[in-house]
Amino acid sequence: MHQVVIEQVASYDRAAVREGIVRLLAPLGGMAAFVRPGERVLIKPNMLSAKPAEAAVTTHPEVLRAVIELVQETGATPLVGDSPGIGGMQRVAERSGMLAVVEETGAELVPFAESVPVAGKGTFRSFELARPYLEADRLINLAKLKTHEMMTMTCCVKNLFGSVVGGEKAAWHLKAGADKGLFARMLLEIYLLRQPELNIVDGIVAMEGNGPGSGEPRPTGLLFAGTNAVAVDVIAAEVAGIPRELLYLETAARELDLPGARRETISCCGVAPQLARSGPPFRLPHLSDVQFGLPAFLKDRLRNQLTSRPTAVPGKCTLCGVCVGACPPKAITVEGGKLSFDYQACIRCLCCRELCPRAALELKDGTLLKLIKTVKRAN
Repeated sequence: MHQVVIEQVASYDRAAVREGIVRLLAPLGGMAAFVRPGERVLIKPNMLSAKPAEAAVTTHPEVLRAVIELVQETGATPLVGDSPGIGGMQRVAERSGMLAVVEETGAELVPFAESVPVAGKGTFRSFELARPYLEADRLINLAKLKTHEMMTMTCCVKNLFGSVVGGEKAAWHLKAGADKGLFARMLLEIYLLRQPELNIVDGIVAMEGNGPGSGEPRPTGLLFAGTNAVAVDVIAAEVAGIPRELLYLETAARELDLPGARRETISCCGVAPQLARSGPPFRLPHLSDVQFGLPAFLKDRLRNQLTSRPTAVPGKCTLCGVCVGACPPKAITVEGGKLSFDYQACIRCLCCRELCPRAALELKDGTLLKLIKTVKRAN
């Protein structure tokens, strides 16, 4: 059985978070069960973009602080690293409050700048992952619980996509991002190349709606932990009330028969999942696609009708160019003082929406998708 621990922490008060993390790890043997004196321990938070902590886009700095201090108390050296979706790591760390924690605790901020080729073990033959990610003695995955417009939910497994450096993320979106199932398999294959020794999820204030960058904060007062990232994701999704059929990572993990993918192999302690759930299920992202599972010839013909396409929100878009640079197939340009989209080239990965600093892009449904939604509402 794969053990997942759930603990309640009401706020980001420093002492409360510290006590909550200690309680969270106690059933797993405490931090000393994962870290040895003298080891270099990479703590990999969610550093998606340069947003303040209260936006719930990134791992909260007080959760990072507690983990750093517990690592230091074992006699190990904590490193903090990630490759943000947009912007340099230093800027994201500063804006999110994580840089101040790193400096105050004496931890080391490690940029993911250099990649190392790694042979794949499944569908994809090779990957290039950040050298510090691969070379650290131990890896602690410090994820944020959020909804996600492409994968429905981002938690432990998706957080490890940050091991892919900079522009290589766009290349993977271009290679696998047109098919959610394939993209999920790619994320799982990255996870299998370097499985974290410990996974901790910051869900004290999670995100719902159009996550991972433009949703709304959702207070849940919860922390999750476990040694198996897939199992932790399964339980986090259960607590969030997300329908299983929309969890592409979980579906792909079951297809691969990965440990932790099946609910009956997971045991929970601390707060029971049914008691941890408070309020209605998480509000999900905009349903943007119903074409997956169709034959290829139909996908090509009906793609624009069965998907949503990004458009600029009048009055919000300032032509900052972030979406232009972030688009993997280069389907967005600025023409005549406004954004122009090549919807034939667009792969609907929604990186533009994910990384837009002003939430200035919305989704417009194709005709058939709009009809399907109308029928669903009527039933």
